[in-house]
Amino acid sequence: MILGRQGAGKGTQCVRMARHYVVPHISTGDVFRSAVKEGTDLGLKAVEFLDAGKLIPDDVVIEVVRDRLEQPDVRSRGFVLDGFPRTAVQAEALESELSELGLSLDLAIDLQVPENVVLERLAARRVCSTCATNYSTTKPPHVNWTCDVCGGEVVQRADDTEDAIRTRLGGYDGQTAPLIAWFEDRGLLATIDGLGTADEVTQRLVRAVDQQRLG
Repeated sequence: MILGRQGAGKGTQCVRMARHYVVPHISTGDVFRSAVKEGTDLGLKAVEFLDAGKLIPDDVVIEVVRDRLEQPDVRSRGFVLDGFPRTAVQAEALESELSELGLSLDLAIDLQVPENVVLERLAARRVCSTCATNYSTTKPPHVNWTCDVCGGEVVQRADDTEDAIRTRLGGYDGQTAPLIAWFEDRGLLATIDGLGTADEVTQRLVRAVDQQRLG
């Protein structure tokens, strides 16, 4: 799994790692955004927190992850978790769920990027309102803010205002310190520099995972 502030590039790196190891990419953010768009019960629970830039409560997130971990592709091939767990409570629940499924964690990666870089990236981020493909003001879609993938409208997320971003980062930092210690105590933590090209960061991640798996 890859942990990191939003805007640290963890989403892109999680996708790259899932492709590298040919395993499912499980992004709680994508699940929640889809639920909000579809107006499901889960989406209604989540939207008030997302719009305020707050972290979604543990019990709601754990419910989502538990359902996904029980799918056959995860149990047979493994997985890359994107931004989960974010609290020690979530980590305990994850450990318990994986134990029941006969699975275990290989490694948790803390992808580190300075706050000023994160703020700059998130303020520039734009996302397709239909398929959630990410763009930015520096790398927009080819035609008039229309998604290159599906043709949907590319917009700024409601929780990417500066105030919401700062609230989110503050909440993340406050909850993550005990989580980092939780993984470190179990010998499951690697801290990786998130600055550089996407290829450079991916190479660092692959080295860390392979070293852990080979012992």
